[in-house]
Amino acid sequence: MTTVTPSMIKELRDRTGIGMGKCKEALEESGGDIEKAIANLRKAGMASAVKKEGRETREGMIGSAETDKCIGLVEVAAETDFVVQNEKFQNFVKTMAEEVAATKPASVEAFLAAKNSKDASHTNDENRAHLVQSIGENIQVKRVLAVPKGDSKSYGLYSHLGGKIVVVTEISGSKDEGDLARSIGMHAAAAAPEFLNPESVPAETIEHEKDIARAQMKGKPDNMIEKILVGKMNAYFDEACLTKQKFIRDDSMTIEQVVAARAKETGKPLILTAFTRWSK
Repeated sequence: MTTVTPSMIKELRDRTGIGMGKCKEALEESGGDIEKAIANLRKAGMASAVKKEGRETREGMIGSAETDKCIGLVEVAAETDFVVQNEKFQNFVKTMAEEVAATKPASVEAFLAAKNSKDASHTNDENRAHLVQSIGENIQVKRVLAVPKGDSKSYGLYSHLGGKIVVVTEISGSKDEGDLARSIGMHAAAAAPEFLNPESVPAETIEHEKDIARAQMKGKPDNMIEKILVGKMNAYFDEACLTKQKFIRDDSMTIEQVVAARAKETGKPLILTAFTRWSK
């Protein structure tokens, strides 16, 4: 008897859009024969999803949801913007974001395999497959992220362009700085920082930037090169790091200075500790 492996289940799901549970059953019934399993699924009335999984999913949106304990993000992709504007699609994205916030999944795979917390008769992937059949396009859950909320921290959730860009920001030191966190999120949506601060930039990225700068200064004395490197790296940090960027609402201050000014005003030790920026 052929053993049905996770990779076989994934291949059948990718080719049909049917939920993983149904794919497993179909493969077991077909003795591991994927083509026969597809035929059986078609005979069972699931043919509308067959082959749709192979289509490219270039469009989509990022859904977000917030509870007292967690912020959930989910990226759902579709083939066309027409479907992205479909009410069924948008409701699905909203529901999936709420599910992420409620269940805090560790990965996309774990999320899709889990029973839906509001309807345990279906997994999240089965709900996705049902939407594929209903709408008639390939629909894929690409990313999920749960951001648990900590004590004495404020969070900003900002969605831009109908879910094309979503930012989550975290400020430690107070639970009352949600407005500031959201303002910084709006800034990050527009300015697209790569890193939180200079300390968070990977060493290999720093070396890469230095190598580029050195190549631009060939022929200069070594002591001069090192001094120029400091300035070039500071300029890089000003552009790539959120804390060093000029605040869009007041370019006389960096984000770091904006937070520091608010900390002085409130008498609380406010620090911008994290951000996540997703774009579709």
